[in-house]
Amino acid sequence: MSVDRAETTNRGEDDAVTMLEAAAAVTYYPVAPGVRLNVRSGPGTSYPIVKVLPEGAQVAIYCQRPGTSVTGPYGTSTIWDNIANGEYVSDAYIRTGSDGYIRPRCS
Repeated sequence: MSVDRAETTNRGEDDAVTMLEAAAAVTYYPVAPGVRLNVRSGPGTSYPIVKVLPEGAQVAIYCQRPGTSVTGPYGTSTIWDNIANGEYVSDAYIRTGSDGYIRPRCS
């Protein structure tokens, strides 16, 4: 006679921990001081403004893509930061500490 051993897992708890770790890993970057920043529906100045970020705002950058060249407090850049679904800001106004891409390219 053989007995099969059943293993129990806390898969639901593991998934919750993974989601919390991912949320905690999000980095927020400050918008340039004294700037109310236009948020656009796409990576360029020809896209409609969907909202305006207030002075002192910080943003999470989920992915980046090339777009219209913009000159701002942090130089001239063609990089646009995706801060939410359908929301982009010019990287020239975000203090990322880099002149290049810091997040994956948006697909």
